[in-house]
Amino acid sequence: MSSTSRPTVAVAFHSGYGHTAVIAEAVARGAAGAGAEVISISVDTITDEQWARLDAADAIIFGAPTYMGTASAAFHAFAEASSKRWYTQAWANKIAAGFTNSGAKNGDKSSTLGYFFTMAAQHGMHWISLGVQPGWASTTGSEDDVNRLGYFVGAGAQTPVDAGPEGVHASDIATAEGLGARVAEQTAYFLAGRAALAA
Repeated sequence: MSSTSRPTVAVAFHSGYGHTAVIAEAVARGAAGAGAEVISISVDTITDEQWARLDAADAIIFGAPTYMGTASAAFHAFAEASSKRWYTQAWANKIAAGFTNSGAKNGDKSSTLGYFFTMAAQHGMHWISLGVQPGWASTTGSEDDVNRLGYFVGAGAQTPVDAGPEGVHASDIATAEGLGARVAEQTAYFLAGRAALAA
């Protein structure tokens, strides 16, 4: 892990049709904008070098589409492979967060976010929530509000199944950027506290 307050944030994701990749890019952009060094890794093609970069990162943000009520099979394969890290607790005390996308407004995204949360807990990681009140929750709200879908555990996005990656909603992109920024900021605080205790 980093010895300075500038965190290294990894975005470990799978994208089946490109929609979740757009969200992953937004998360990475938000983290970079908040001062983090960012590593983006597509977990379906992960290499030994990329595994090592995850091991060295201060934070890992997990992302995948929601298929049939949970993360995609490619992400599950990555999660199962991470059990080697679980066995040694190599990711213990890293920061974690998550995001997902599905075709329906709800689409059981909470199940996927809960799966990420459980995986992170098994690794001994510290989970960071979205930290944004739900948008589009009043008569004066709109679908353009940040966190328009009202998730708390992580960032949830919705894209019509017959739309390409360009159809990802601008609100969901903004929400994802906010998640990336929050993780970068909270990780910097964590690193600063650790450095202060060590001094």
